[in-house]
Amino acid sequence: MAMHKDSIPLIDLSNLSIMDQTEVLLHRFGEYLEQHQKNLPHVHRHSFYHIVFFTEGAGTHTIDFENFTAQPFQVYFMIPGQVHSWNFQGQVDGYVVNFTDSFFHSFLHKPDYLDTFSFFSGVAREGVINLASGDGEQVLANFEKALAQYQSEQPLKWDMIRILLLELFILIDQKKTLSLPQTLPHHHFILLKNYQKLIDKKYLTLRRPREYADLLHITPSHLNAICQEQTGQSAGELIRHRILLEAKRMLVNLDLSVTQVGYLLNFNDNSYFIKFFKKQVGLTPEDFRKMYSRT
Repeated sequence: MAMHKDSIPLIDLSNLSIMDQTEVLLHRFGEYLEQHQKNLPHVHRHSFYHIVFFTEGAGTHTIDFENFTAQPFQVYFMIPGQVHSWNFQGQVDGYVVNFTDSFFHSFLHKPDYLDTFSFFSGVAREGVINLASGDGEQVLANFEKALAQYQSEQPLKWDMIRILLLELFILIDQKKTLSLPQTLPHHHFILLKNYQKLIDKKYLTLRRPREYADLLHITPSHLNAICQEQTGQSAGELIRHRILLEAKRMLVNLDLSVTQVGYLLNFNDNSYFIKFFKKQVGLTPEDFRKMYSRT
């Protein structure tokens, strides 16, 4: 388990794998919890993609400080770096898949292919999907095939697992897309995804939508219209929400003072950081930290 002063505990796949294969791990979820839950910090993040298909049990799952009630045929998609914790109850089961960013690179010509799936956006609510019973059974069968390959000694089994996972991603994304009342034109969707990627890379230094619009070679008003249509939020709100998310992630680390968090987020004035955080969240950074530590 890696530790970074500016973040909460980061789990590497090598810490969880009992096989020589350190690019993918596939297990029944109940067994996975028995093996690893006692060794995992309550709140942590991963250096790998983390997928849980929940089929049995109850409780809650918190991803990037958003709470979700666990229910059968629910899928959680998490990308590297997202913060999560869970409080499951009763007999828990399902499937869990962990894989590194490199697992598909040797297999796919397009290295950013996974980014095209809506549930790998890094937005917590977009990565939690409730499937209808019929769709859930279809996804369950796919997980069973992948698990059988994982536990076998079949030649080319890793490529078969890649194929089964990609089939599962496409199936779920198709179901999700069909359930939406309308979608953006494809080129708008690509622009929005590129904007979100740029925010992820540059939110510490670029704080104005105009700066991102220049990088995307579009006007600020066009960028704002796309964000409003797809997310219901302005282009500026998406930047602020990314800064706030990282602030919350850092505040969970009790080794960092509020002043240090503000400095790491590139706020030159700590009082401005406190004012900014309180305006957006309704709590001061210190009050948020106390509230979260109690819950």
